[in-house]
Amino acid sequence: MFRKRATGYNVGALSMSLCFLVLATATVAVPRAAKQASQTQQAANPTAAQRALLDQYCVTCHNQQVRTAGLMLDKADLNDIPGGAATWEKVVMKLRAGMMPPINRPKPDQAAINSMVSMLEHALDKASTANPEPGRASLHRLNRTEYGNAIRDLLNLEVDVKELLPPDDESYGFDNIADVLRVSPSLLEQYLVAARKISAIAVGDPAYTPVTTVYRAPPDRAQDRHIEGLPLGTRGGILIKENFPLDGEYQINIVLLRNVLGYMKGLEWPHQIEITVDGERVFLRPVGGDEDNRDSDANFATAADMIDGRLRARIPIKAGPHEIGVAFLRKNSSETAEPLELHSYDHDLQNMNGNPQVDHVDITGPVRPTSSGDTPSRRRIFTCRPSTAAEQAPCARKILSTLARRAYRGPVADTDLNALMGFYEAGAKKGGFEAGVQNALHVMLATPKFLFRSEPDPTNVPKGQIYRLGDLELASRLSFFLWSTIPDDELLTLAEQKKLRDPAVLDAQIKRMLADQKSQALVQNFAGQWLFLRNLQSARPDNKAFPDFDDNLRQAFRKETEMFFESIIREDHNVIDLLTADYTFVNDRLALHYGFPNIYGTHFRRVPVKDPVRRGLLGQGSILTVTSYPNRTSPVLRGKWILENIMGTPPPPAPANVPPFPENEEGAKPKPIREILEEHRRNPACAGCHAIMDPLGFSLENFDATGEWRTKDKSGPIDPSGVLADGTNVDGPLALRRALLKNPERFVDTMTEKLLTYALGRGLEHYDMPVVRGIVRDAAKQDYKFSALIFNIVKSTPFQMKRAQ
Repeated sequence: MFRKRATGYNVGALSMSLCFLVLATATVAVPRAAKQASQTQQAANPTAAQRALLDQYCVTCHNQQVRTAGLMLDKADLNDIPGGAATWEKVVMKLRAGMMPPINRPKPDQAAINSMVSMLEHALDKASTANPEPGRASLHRLNRTEYGNAIRDLLNLEVDVKELLPPDDESYGFDNIADVLRVSPSLLEQYLVAARKISAIAVGDPAYTPVTTVYRAPPDRAQDRHIEGLPLGTRGGILIKENFPLDGEYQINIVLLRNVLGYMKGLEWPHQIEITVDGERVFLRPVGGDEDNRDSDANFATAADMIDGRLRARIPIKAGPHEIGVAFLRKNSSETAEPLELHSYDHDLQNMNGNPQVDHVDITGPVRPTSSGDTPSRRRIFTCRPSTAAEQAPCARKILSTLARRAYRGPVADTDLNALMGFYEAGAKKGGFEAGVQNALHVMLATPKFLFRSEPDPTNVPKGQIYRLGDLELASRLSFFLWSTIPDDELLTLAEQKKLRDPAVLDAQIKRMLADQKSQALVQNFAGQWLFLRNLQSARPDNKAFPDFDDNLRQAFRKETEMFFESIIREDHNVIDLLTADYTFVNDRLALHYGFPNIYGTHFRRVPVKDPVRRGLLGQGSILTVTSYPNRTSPVLRGKWILENIMGTPPPPAPANVPPFPENEEGAKPKPIREILEEHRRNPACAGCHAIMDPLGFSLENFDATGEWRTKDKSGPIDPSGVLADGTNVDGPLALRRALLKNPERFVDTMTEKLLTYALGRGLEHYDMPVVRGIVRDAAKQDYKFSALIFNIVKSTPFQMKRAQ
């Protein structure tokens, strides 16, 4: 059950629908004589009360005959709770969430449930303390993101890893899970190709082959306004961050949006389009107006060719990272008679109006390279410069030993360094000193010691014995947890000196690393996956149902939640503020969507949230959009998201025989989504889970599929009411938040489970649950601050210890 828990595919979850069917025909009345006998037994046996509770409320479904969810609580031994830890952890999870007994069935009073949970947790935690279990530690390949970050920190070189490597498989909600980071011959080939390209760019290979890269503006991006990052006074366009391999000329071609006939909208009026390099204008051309209109009247295709030819430039650019901006100059109202562009898009591009737009930009080069240039990566690599042939090999050895120490995350053995020097010598014979370094670097970036995180057991530790990790292994775990990259020089040096095992030194390093900008990885990678922010990129709300939605809003949604989560880290908030905070971050586009007044400009700024329904994650457009369908909201998806990511009690997977959801028929009078779901729940296989999920989702139904507030939809007034699994009545976001915060530690538990899964790179097992509870208990003493969770995870048994294989 715990091996699937983090993904929501909870194989051992209690099967609600089957339980309902059994309970419908079973009697739960306890005869008076049995009660008297039970009271006598309880006096003699402290666990008798818990046994009676199980027999009265649970055993009807979970016994040897019915075996709902595979549980047989009639035979479970309360006198040996550690012996049945896997079973009892399931019971604890369901009881703490108020999900058992099922809805509309007799329940014990809350004091009895609390007593049962307390007894179980105490026994499980005591056994875990006496016999700690660190769990498995698999060989861990760097995922795509970690590989790109490692290149950045090793070579001071930003690369677009999405262009070099395929996406990684996910498990337990994350893409850094060791068990699914498999290796195939084709993937190894891609790593070799990536290493070859990266080493050529990093060193500045003078024989670098010119390439053409195409950068496309999202088709639903509104280009009638300023794009953040582009020069002020411009509108629309695209901002490109590119690492140029050599000093030389680069061909930049701008292509405007057109329909299938070649017609470009907005050229009835004159415009000017510019190219900037790092904010400095290097190209300016007019488009549109009378001349282009005459050409288009004759032939759209001919006019398009002429405009394309005008929007080409060959520009000298120095090697290294640069920002290339392509945008239109913004005109004020006195300079133009053109109509305002509406926030509506015809993706067939047959009926276009408004301003011209950039469709894509091609960059080709280097066309005429002149030198390798002075780039950040060359400065990082070439820490020495040989002036004679005799100095070349010693200098190369110094360069490679310095790089290999960081790349391999520890001291470099002579055999490894000699192997790299062999590749250096082979390259130097063909192309000289720099070519030799490039050849050795190519090999270094494709070696197992760089691509894999391994933790070999010490030779003096017997198989099966639990031992504390060495400082180097701990440094690597810590760095990939907080930064998603290799350790920096300070952390690595402390590990080599065996100082990282000192608690004071470790605390100082955790604090330093959280304050470092590289901890932004916790926002991009951890929060981006936990909160489903990565799914925003593929969110495509129907443009007819939601004509105001565009890429500008999509990007604003993501940035709001990322900045919000980062503020929790940087300001070390109580993590419950993720649900309750009375502030957020918006620009003018997002403020307009939310109805926040007096917000101007494309830059994001922190603002108070006066409307309580908008507070915290549950009021943010990012969450509300990724939990909806393109044409409507989904109480099911939203309820499931809350169960998985807020409450930590994911529902079991849908049965194989679930009928298709009865959508509204086109042209017919739309039915309320509540009525449609009630029809769906008539299927017994669906009823149990939907009874839990749907009320959670319906409480957010006032938010439409893009997070905009509403009081009615096409079918009539919105009804956000419902009854949660524990019997709590809710009637909207405020009531839902109050219900979730009745037991705030449940949310902290869930966040801790997610963080621990991400930190370990493996799914959590039943023996990890006492660790989670211990982390949460210690964090409670520090007001559940974010740093308290991080410090306690790093100091936990599964993070710092390992069982010898």
